[in-house]
Amino acid sequence: MVIPRRDADFPRTLTVFVLVSCVFFVFQIGAVYWVTGTQEIETEAAETTPAETTPGGTPVPADDAVLLAGKAVFESTDAGCGNCHTLADAGATGTVGPNLDEAKPPQELVVMRVTNGKAAMPSFKGTLTERQIQDVATYVSTVAGTS
Repeated sequence: MVIPRRDADFPRTLTVFVLVSCVFFVFQIGAVYWVTGTQEIETEAAETTPAETTPGGTPVPADDAVLLAGKAVFESTDAGCGNCHTLADAGATGTVGPNLDEAKPPQELVVMRVTNGKAAMPSFKGTLTERQIQDVATYVSTVAGTS
């Protein structure tokens, strides 16, 4: 005796369901990746101002005036860097952003992050001048991890 099945096309419809579920899952993973900002945007690098260099292409050594100007920007209320970041030289003990003494970011990265922002850090492109951004980047990249 043969018992008839309720849905004769069951294996075929299961395959379609699994395929659609996989496509939806991949779409969600891509959306989360895009929204959280972990994907580097190529235009971000094109918008940044390159660090000052000598004719040989090496970074210009920081002088005391640039370091003092950078420290003033770091401590200013316009930038408010110390509210989020930790940097011993400036006496900053923020806990939201990365600890700059541990990260020791290069000048180019600081310029890129201050100019364009990323994740929780806002862009300061309209708030700070290009000179102020260069000064604070030089200051942070020079003093991070030295105190």
